[in-house]
Amino acid sequence: MLQSELDEAKKQILEISGVNPKKCMVCGKCSGTCPNYDAMEYHPHQFVQMVENGEIEALLQTKSLYACLSCFACLERCPRQVEPVKLIEAVRMVVERKRGTQHMEPEAVPAALDDDMPQQAIVSAFRKYRK
Repeated sequence: MLQSELDEAKKQILEISGVNPKKCMVCGKCSGTCPNYDAMEYHPHQFVQMVENGEIEALLQTKSLYACLSCFACLERCPRQVEPVKLIEAVRMVVERKRGTQHMEPEAVPAALDDDMPQQAIVSAFRKYRK
């Protein structure tokens, strides 16, 4: 990606999340409390630092975006209330918005359902990933 695109993506991430990553003191408490730590390539404190340092391209391509459970455990443990989960959600939103407004047509929903997936997850995805 061009540097201007990365700068614009960082601006969008900060705007969407409302988080100030400069408050992070890299203590790692957020990552230490993450219930899905082992499934993530980049951990919550790393997301914060990567946004702060402008390492946006790697974040836009990582599968860690979808490993985050959005449980807010990282926020509960953060002594500075940095809210890494909001940054992760914002990066996820930037990625999904680049894909376009309709990622799945309504006719394809029944094929995507399985016995373990709550139907609310599909409905939520339709609502969440539209512009």
